[in-house]
Amino acid sequence: MRTLTFEEVKKHDSDGDLWIIIDSKVFDLSNFADLHPGGPNVLYAEGVAGRDATDAFFGLHRHEVLLRPQYARLQIGVIEGGVENIRAPAPGSLSRVPYAEPSWLSDGFLSPYYSNNHRAFQRTVRKFFEEVVRPEAIKCEENGKRISQEVVDRMSDVEIIAMRLGPGKHLQGLKPEEFDYFHELILNTELSRFGTRGFVDGMLNGAVIGLPPIWNYGSPELQARIIPQVLSGKKYLALAITEAFAGSDVSGLQTTAVRVGDHWIITGTKKWITNGTFADYFTTGCKTDKGLTMILIERGEGVSTKPIKTAYSSTAGTAYVVFDKVRVPVGNTLGEIGNGLSVILSNFNHERWMVTGCSVGAQRVIVEECLKWANQRIVFGKPLSSQAVIRNKLGKMIMRIEACQNWLEIVTHQMNNMTYNEMSSKMAGQIGLLKQFVSRCGRETAEDATQIFGGRALTVTGMGKLVENYHRTSGYDAILAGAEDVLGDLGVRQAMKKMPKDALL
Repeated sequence: MRTLTFEEVKKHDSDGDLWIIIDSKVFDLSNFADLHPGGPNVLYAEGVAGRDATDAFFGLHRHEVLLRPQYARLQIGVIEGGVENIRAPAPGSLSRVPYAEPSWLSDGFLSPYYSNNHRAFQRTVRKFFEEVVRPEAIKCEENGKRISQEVVDRMSDVEIIAMRLGPGKHLQGLKPEEFDYFHELILNTELSRFGTRGFVDGMLNGAVIGLPPIWNYGSPELQARIIPQVLSGKKYLALAITEAFAGSDVSGLQTTAVRVGDHWIITGTKKWITNGTFADYFTTGCKTDKGLTMILIERGEGVSTKPIKTAYSSTAGTAYVVFDKVRVPVGNTLGEIGNGLSVILSNFNHERWMVTGCSVGAQRVIVEECLKWANQRIVFGKPLSSQAVIRNKLGKMIMRIEACQNWLEIVTHQMNNMTYNEMSSKMAGQIGLLKQFVSRCGRETAEDATQIFGGRALTVTGMGKLVENYHRTSGYDAILAGAEDVLGDLGVRQAMKKMPKDALL
């Protein structure tokens, strides 16, 4: 790598070469336009050739552009005595941007909820996700294919799949103090940091929401056969509740299960089933002569799936599922016949809390993106942050994410200190209201971020790509695991049930 002076760079510009300086590095960009067709080009900025084009470059391109092999090879030297100020963060490192990290990870701040064990866990998880999962997330989000078996195997090797189901005996060799709901919350926030909302669900969310009914209500034989397969990532699972006929109203399901001897004959359809296109098993809500019943259905004769194209990536495996007179052993029944509604409802608290944690993680990344952009984008000769209207939007975004984080941590602390039955009776309303609040905050932040980034927020690639993905997909958090209006109503109804009779004005 050559060491060059400013005079040498300017001389080559006068000779007709396209040499520019970016953060003390010298690039020969004669072929840059060919490598970056159709996109904004720093060469089109006035007077950058032969000069320090750092500000002009970062007004058009993300830093990652310089790290790509096809662009990195264009570097021909460094400026003599120059200092590289802009570096790619090391895998696992924390952001120094204000509010880019929750306060417990910010320098000088304290929290009563997190121990040194949590901090060490967070460092390890972020490094693993950035090195192993992030490249896969970006690739799958773009091509729509499901997560590769190689990455699934690597997640299974370190028990990521099992840990996403919360604390419990399914975690091999971990003591209770080594993994609690705050550890799981760390997982949920970290996996949502890549601006790949479809991949978040494609990362085997079907197992997260479909396996608890099996280990809470399945027979010992069923548990012994299914649970190891799913936790090892060798088999995939989906929760099949929603139908075109019934969404939040699960009592209105029309898929039927008729008992014939030792088998159920199951007929019906399910819609918008996450991971359904590649699932091997379906934890399914069915209508029987004794009422709603949960049954585990294995993919086989009579089971067919086809993808549903939605606003986010097909990597989530969203499916339309058809059960055409499928024969299923009665031993695959989960819980008592006719008690399916209780099985479903007992699963909702954890699912809604999980969706909320992922939503908070994604929302915080957008706050960071907007703070960075407002600081580096120059308009009317000044940083974008000099505009009062932009600072107002940033202030509201910060207030929302900090409120979401703090309420989420309070709820998580209660979960850590309650039995399963206590959580079911006391936390359903709280979690419902929390999810409604977080999802609404997310959509408001998505709108504000779009205004801050302008046209870039409408572009799938480039400077605003994370904002574009978030704006397009943040509405999923308001629908999945229960529509936010239904959950808000649930929270109020739960509160009214507990109103003291002597509480009068």
